Amino acid sequence: MGRIDECTSPLPGEWMKGKLVGSGSFGSVHLAMSKSTGGLFVVKSSQSCDGALALENEAMILESLNSPYVVRCMGIENGRGKSCNVFLEYMAGGSLSDVAQIFAGAFDEDVVRLYSREILHGLKYLHKKGIVHCDLKCKNVLLSSSGNVKLADFGCAKRLKDEGNPVLSTAIGGTPLWMAPEVLRNEGLDFACDIWSLGCTVIEMATGRAPWAAEISDPVAAVLKIACSSERPQFPRHFSSEGLDFLAKCLERDPKRRWSAEQLLNHPFVSGNPMRVSRKGETFSPASTLDDIATYDDTSECNSDCGDESCEGNEFAVRNPFSRCSDERSRNTVKPVCHFESSEFWITVR
Repeated sequence: MGRIDECTSPLPGEWMKGKLVGSGSFGSVHLAMSKSTGGLFVVKSSQSCDGALALENEAMILESLNSPYVVRCMGIENGRGKSCNVFLEYMAGGSLSDVAQIFAGAFDEDVVRLYSREILHGLKYLHKKGIVHCDLKCKNVLLSSSGNVKLADFGCAKRLKDEGNPVLSTAIGGTPLWMAPEVLRNEGLDFACDIWSLGCTVIEMATGRAPWAAEISDPVAAVLKIACSSERPQFPRHFSSEGLDFLAKCLERDPKRRWSAEQLLNHPFVSGNPMRVSRKGETFSPASTLDDIATYDDTSECNSDCGDESCEGNEFAVRNPFSRCSDERSRNTVKPVCHFESSEFWITVR
């Protein structure tokens, strides 16, 4: 099947570079125009070896993808030595961070719900393809003029598996304030890392500030607190109970208990389905239609042989024989050497 709204890569000399629209550690981003069609796109350019490698990685991953929730790559142009250009789809609305600044710095909860659902569709697609984005935040989510949301900036992305086989990686990149605790502890990379970053991005959308901004002002203290404490970033105080529950599912410090993108798409915060209440008065969200079936007593014991400690004390897993006692997603864990790289300054506190 052909790529959606397929565009061909501009030939050398057949495109013009326009004004600067962004920059980062890899290089710069300019608006560009095709001389043959007059169409607009953006070009990411690098003038360093590390930047060229990041752009080549981004192009390689993007060229293997075909989703309305992921920014489209039109091609790559390698120059001599350190020079590299990657041609990408132009998203007229800019990043969610840019848009938020235009509208009082933050989004209403209804808009956060909408954008969160679109981001989740993108993450679900990536994870099925065996790819972890690794640097999800508002600056890396783009908006079209018609309201379409697409994931962008795959310079730190990693492929955990290729055709079902694990792929080894040597480095982890990202922006520390959005990174999952297990990643900062160098315990490996998994799809759950993106879900933690999604929770941080939701906080960013709702408050107009980076996660942890209210709690931490020192970068070193930030990394230590995220990696080693039992705390989570402060949730928006004005959020609904559904929004708070959604954040709790994303920002679960144990990655094995963190919900997957597919499960979160069924959460009331983004799906519109009602929140359920258990016999003990606790709220929970059905992860599937089977999860709404209650046939066991709250006092029953789990008879599952899953061996997962997360079954203990999990009322919902006990009361529902069809519910998985823990997240049984297959995981391909990579234990790379961690270093903080980012498409911009590694930490931002407003």
